[in-house]
Amino acid sequence: MYPIKFQLPALYIAWSIALVSTLSALFIGEVMGKSPCILCWYQRIAMFPLAFILGLACLQSDYAVRRYAIPLAAAGGAFALWHSLLFLGFIPEPIQPCLQSGPSCAGDDQVLFGLVPLPFLSFLAFISIIILLSYPFRKRTL
Repeated sequence: MYPIKFQLPALYIAWSIALVSTLSALFIGEVMGKSPCILCWYQRIAMFPLAFILGLACLQSDYAVRRYAIPLAAAGGAFALWHSLLFLGFIPEPIQPCLQSGPSCAGDDQVLFGLVPLPFLSFLAFISIIILLSYPFRKRTL
């Protein structure tokens, strides 16, 4: 059905996305000095373990990783979608968690280099990981 050659690269690409996202979030927060909002923290809670879990799965060629990585990525993706909708102004003010305390969920700190909104990047990363892990893996037969 699908060539076995693509199975391992899909896992490695998913891990690379999670690793780059994790390192980017740390760079943006620690080096660039942009404080994460509440929704950013929830997305980090989902992304940081994915970098570790998918890295271990790559080392062991563990294709069963999707059983526990896809739900984690889906949870992070749900928060990223909510954050993206909030950034676009579709979420009404009474249910915005960032207005009560901490940095704004839709302020200037949520835009990278004045061009790219961080919630959109986060959503794209989670969706890409889900798609790559949804690829049907098969065990190799010798």
